[in-house]
Amino acid sequence: MKAAATAVAVLALSGWIAAPYVKDWWLVRTACDGALPTGAVRQLAAPGGHLTKADTASHERLGDYGCSLRFEGHGDNTLVVRVNAYTRRDDQDSEFLSTFPQEGFAAQRPLAEGLPGFMDDFGDLHFLLRCPDLGKDAEGRQRKLLASVFLGRNSAYTTHAAYETAVALVNSASDRLGCGAGPLAVPKGDVTPPDSGERPPTIPLSRAGDTACGWAARAQVPQAARWSVAVLMNNAAPTGRCDLSAGSDASWTEMRFAAWYGDWSNRVVSYDGVRRPLTATARCAGEAANFAVDADAARGTPGVGKAEQRRLLKAFAEDQVERRGCSGLRLTG
Repeated sequence: MKAAATAVAVLALSGWIAAPYVKDWWLVRTACDGALPTGAVRQLAAPGGHLTKADTASHERLGDYGCSLRFEGHGDNTLVVRVNAYTRRDDQDSEFLSTFPQEGFAAQRPLAEGLPGFMDDFGDLHFLLRCPDLGKDAEGRQRKLLASVFLGRNSAYTTHAAYETAVALVNSASDRLGCGAGPLAVPKGDVTPPDSGERPPTIPLSRAGDTACGWAARAQVPQAARWSVAVLMNNAAPTGRCDLSAGSDASWTEMRFAAWYGDWSNRVVSYDGVRRPLTATARCAGEAANFAVDADAARGTPGVGKAEQRRLLKAFAEDQVERRGCSGLRLTG
């Protein structure tokens, strides 16, 4: 009789654990080593579905960590959130160069000021942190952590919950891999990640003076009243852009000024070991920084030939060098 009662209790407990809502609660509490903020994850997940699977893989000696959470559905649309983090330089360089192929002008968006990262063309969030507890690599460079947070295409990734979740995962990955970086803070208020599916907002160049692209307002751009600027810079991020544009969709003129920080960026400004023209380089925090202008869409625009593009690139690079405390600025081509 006692054995039968025990069996009934076990079956009842098993049924309780298998209940969809209980499974949701359990997965949120235990996924990613318990790092996920419960309320934020529930906001991210598609409404009406249930969480179904969580995976974690950690290899501290190999310098990588990853975890994910999914909900019911089919294919890639089941992802709620995933993080991949690396402390090895080769892994980081591979991630950067796949995000910025060819000449490095892949679309990007800035994260909230103070967060050391950026959003790529697919809406994924990338964070780069210095790791004081990991010392320096064989080339004397401070070792770092690159953590990439992927939000599911059905996730509510333009909500504050996206920042809450991403910051929690990056801080957890830093702990798991022994990075020793100070914990990132979640942006206050209702700040949300940008929408990667929309064209970045612009402001008239005359109003950009107090922004991270304020150099352009001071640089006496030819026909300045025609130009607007998309401010795609974050002073803590490993990359950023100032995109100047003028005209309409039928007659569009654009100059894009990009900055990339880290030795990995040498490859986006060179071809077969030869630097492209209209680039610049400097030394920042013991590594290379590179700057470039892409002005193909400005060809034929009066006053913005190559000499003017070079002058504006110099103004952009000088502003970045001053903001970041870099040295040894040198223009090429």
